[in-house]
Amino acid sequence: MTAQDEVPAARVNLLFNERAVRVPAGVTLFDAASWNGIAIDSTCGGHGTCKKCRIRIPADPPAPTSLDVRAYSAQELRDGWRLACRAIATKDSSVEVPPLTTRPKAATVGVGRQVILRPAVIKRYLELAEPTLGDQATDLERVLAALDDLELTADLAVLRALGRTLRESDYLITAVVVDDALIAVESGDTTGHCYGIAFDLGTTTVVATLLDLNTGTPVAVESMLNKQQPFGADVITRISATMLDSDALDKLTALAHQTLSELAADVCKQGDVDPAHVYEIAVAGNATMTHIALGIDPEPLGVAPFIMATRLYPPTLASDLGVQVHPRARAVVFPAFGAYVGGDITAGLLASGMDRDSRVRLFVDIGTNCEIVLGNRDWLLATAAPAGPAFEGAAIRCGMRAADGAIEVVTMTPDSVDLKVIGDAEPAGLCGSGLVDAVTALVKVGLLDSSGRFVPDEEAASRAPGIAERLSMIGQERVFMLTDSVYLTQRDIRELQFAKAAIATGWRILLEEAGLTEKDVQQVLLAGSFGSYLSPASAIRIGLVPKVPVLRVVSAGNVAGEGAKMALLSLRERAGGLALLEEVNYVELSDRADFNDRFIDQLAFPHHD
Repeated sequence: MTAQDEVPAARVNLLFNERAVRVPAGVTLFDAASWNGIAIDSTCGGHGTCKKCRIRIPADPPAPTSLDVRAYSAQELRDGWRLACRAIATKDSSVEVPPLTTRPKAATVGVGRQVILRPAVIKRYLELAEPTLGDQATDLERVLAALDDLELTADLAVLRALGRTLRESDYLITAVVVDDALIAVESGDTTGHCYGIAFDLGTTTVVATLLDLNTGTPVAVESMLNKQQPFGADVITRISATMLDSDALDKLTALAHQTLSELAADVCKQGDVDPAHVYEIAVAGNATMTHIALGIDPEPLGVAPFIMATRLYPPTLASDLGVQVHPRARAVVFPAFGAYVGGDITAGLLASGMDRDSRVRLFVDIGTNCEIVLGNRDWLLATAAPAGPAFEGAAIRCGMRAADGAIEVVTMTPDSVDLKVIGDAEPAGLCGSGLVDAVTALVKVGLLDSSGRFVPDEEAASRAPGIAERLSMIGQERVFMLTDSVYLTQRDIRELQFAKAAIATGWRILLEEAGLTEKDVQQVLLAGSFGSYLSPASAIRIGLVPKVPVLRVVSAGNVAGEGAKMALLSLRERAGGLALLEEVNYVELSDRADFNDRFIDQLAFPHHD
């Protein structure tokens, strides 16, 4: 057969929520959507493990797969509901995609410290003398002479526009300086417009805060889901994507840039600020998110011995991260301690003042990868524990992100179950804080034993007569019904046990390394969005954190974002963040021969008097 005789690959037409696309036959609907920028919820990257990629094919849907049967009720299957990662494009079809929550409930502020306002960005209004035959100083020399207290260099782009700007403004200009660089010369007096944006670049959620660098006050704050979500809920899944697909890194980098750029535009619009008046950004993220955002191959982070490209990043522009602000705006990228204790933790430690306090404090940033730091102003130990995605609502049968409809608080007595739902909406699922509360409550009323198993029906009826009937069976699995449609399975409880055991093993090893016990911990800081909404009492009861008086457990909030803000507002604090790299000793858990045995020891729920 000649090249002219070859039959072109068959293609099919799909209509995703009224958006028409054309794709090769045989691809999954998940891939077809992802290739065309259509967001479908997923936390496993389309590998068939999370069962979150819900779609509906109303007309002539394909036969359900075994995974579809496990994910949907019989009526839902008849109505055309399928998993996008298992539905194959074989013919022209219309596909309904549920709206993706892009702005989940997230901590946008956190525990911070007051700082002396001394940003790297300086704006000076200058009234310059016009040149004459007797004064033939160059344009740049004229500007630099008026800034003689600073030792500056000038970007080439500044020189390209300098002559025109000076003459059009009658030599009345504002010089914009960042560190030791003259990055802009603006017509007139623009000193009142000087801004920066602090980003907390999370694996799940990204938060942006617009700051007035003249006053140090926040102007606007926004958050949204990281647009990399379709590639998986955790860093390992996203690293795996780059290893399996040579184009994945470019795609992930572009999605990170889109997320940061959209948030920058949102906060500028909200604050009525011209993006051209944003001269510096700060980014605090874990090592994988930072590598990907900068286009650096993250593969070495995902395989032993887990090596970063660098701890300290070279001088970077905001445009290198896709952020459309002033074209020569600088970017401060927080350094990392290790592959799994990243710049977000550096920023969090800076904000919380771990290196300044005489008390022994435990810092725990709970997420798919849990970072743990123990210490005081004299010493600091850090480690990372593989908690998995349970706290994000992934791998949980009725799990969901912290958005409207998510059950976030659960309280129980032997006779009643009370729920608090985000947005006061109808319960649609269970987010991480609700999962911890529900399991804690079931242990407390006696429906779960210390091993994490549901007790037999007869025992349940005697211990909690008013709610024992909520214990039921779905298929072959025992469940506890929180509502008619939202329930907790035995497997969900196991997922939480695995997560809390990994974290508890981490902080116990740090205590042992320091020669301390739980009683020596004087404060526990729960960091991040999840930590902000987690009940301290629940965290103590299930053994997620040390058994300390409940008032010693503090929700620290978005300390990574606070640290990023501090770096924009104070050169002194920025230097303090760099100094932390030399003050923190990292403890690797993955090569410890005793880790698995200690992990197993922490699976059980502790007994409480």
